[in-house]
Amino acid sequence: MTMTAGTTNAADKKNVHHLPDKLLLEIFSYLKLHDLCRLAQVCKKWRLLAYDSRLWTRVSLRPDFSGLYVNNVDSLIGLISVRFGHTLRYIELSAELITPIVLHELANKCPNLKYLTLDFSNAMQLHDFNDMNAFPCNLRNLTICLSEVIFMEGFMRKVYQHLSSLEVLHLIGTFELGDESQEEIYEVINIGKIKAHTPNLRIINFYGISFVDDSHVELLSSNCIHLECLALNFCLRVKGSAFKTLIQRCKKLKTLLAQHCGLVDQLMKQVEWESSKIHELDLTSTELSAVTLNDVLCRIPGFTYLGLGYCEFFDDKIMDDMIKNGKLDHIRAIDISHTVNLSENAILQFIRQRGRFLEGLMIVGKPKLAEQFFLNVIPFMKRIKILVCGTPNGWFLRMSTRVHIDQIIIALSQNCYKLERLEVQWDPDTIRYSDNSSKFIDQLRHKCPQIRSMTLSDGEYFEMVKSNFERADRKTVVRTTTNYTTSIIQLSSCYKDLLFN
Repeated sequence: MTMTAGTTNAADKKNVHHLPDKLLLEIFSYLKLHDLCRLAQVCKKWRLLAYDSRLWTRVSLRPDFSGLYVNNVDSLIGLISVRFGHTLRYIELSAELITPIVLHELANKCPNLKYLTLDFSNAMQLHDFNDMNAFPCNLRNLTICLSEVIFMEGFMRKVYQHLSSLEVLHLIGTFELGDESQEEIYEVINIGKIKAHTPNLRIINFYGISFVDDSHVELLSSNCIHLECLALNFCLRVKGSAFKTLIQRCKKLKTLLAQHCGLVDQLMKQVEWESSKIHELDLTSTELSAVTLNDVLCRIPGFTYLGLGYCEFFDDKIMDDMIKNGKLDHIRAIDISHTVNLSENAILQFIRQRGRFLEGLMIVGKPKLAEQFFLNVIPFMKRIKILVCGTPNGWFLRMSTRVHIDQIIIALSQNCYKLERLEVQWDPDTIRYSDNSSKFIDQLRHKCPQIRSMTLSDGEYFEMVKSNFERADRKTVVRTTTNYTTSIIQLSSCYKDLLFN
């Protein structure tokens, strides 16, 4: 068939502007808000589409966390009325935008708002909330980033009565910014009053809050009978004295995360773990003795998720007892990084027995686990999704041999088709690779199509792998261990609700 000149001209005139609005909206929905703002400058039609409220259901106005920057409160009020409205479900606000009038507008104009983040972490003073008479009252998830110097009661007393619908509460402290040896620690928010107004809480996350201790945990247990997950990571003052009451009262509790808490042996032994429904437990970086670890881990009915990184007293006997008592029969994710008393043979036997069920494994900081070990165990881990392995050289940990990374990559591509995240911590001085390494990375990309993150130590091998993925138009997959850390927390049943920032 011969195409006429008229037909050719008609075809040439077809371009993106001829696509239906509905299709353009669908395409725009995959873009970030920053990109939508740029698209709005193309033409009037695209401006109308880019500012369609259906594309603005999730909004972050925290520039420090890749959010949009809004010049002033008046501009934000205009956006709430014109662009957000009833379609808005999620919004993050920086301290300068948290004012009575903004919260009033959100309460009146955004009835479907379910997720709200209020970031006071960098604020030096609060606005005057004495005249505030409205606050979003249908929230499911509330995140408050606390400041070390601002007392929140003046604000919170206006908010308490609107929190009855809350199911998820995040209070984010300043552990990462502060000094552990700080003498004066202030209780900048009243947790007792919060618990009195939030009877429906299922998920509570207190992250790095310097003043939180066991008295606050006990307060929560007296009212939050629907509690399913309690995260106390980096709350150094939590010793464990309230866990007994917590287990007795919160019968639905299934996830307890106590990473880097100051847990005390005797207090942990007093808890009736055998009567709990906990199956997800994180004791990473706690200093519990071998006797206490054995007592606690062997009395809990069983685990699907277990974090024991940096527990130096976790040893072969405890691992063996857990396996014999069926505590790891349903394990999906486990972190046994830097467990200095756990031997290579104990880990090998565990993976041979339970590896076929594992979806997440962190096993770093063990210099004796080199190339041959991983070649032996990878075939047993057919369902693995997250794998963190390797040991960077340091003054306290020295690799006695170099690791041929190509063999490990081949084994992963041949056995671990569900792999999503891989972190290899061996540094450039330890890794050996060949001229064919790029070909083996090709094989990994093709055989493991779900891989979304590959984290490596910065060096020549990292640059080669990064270039390989970039050629395949997957520019965000390869990262360095300098600025990214892989975790198995994604495999927790509460992961989506535990996300903040």
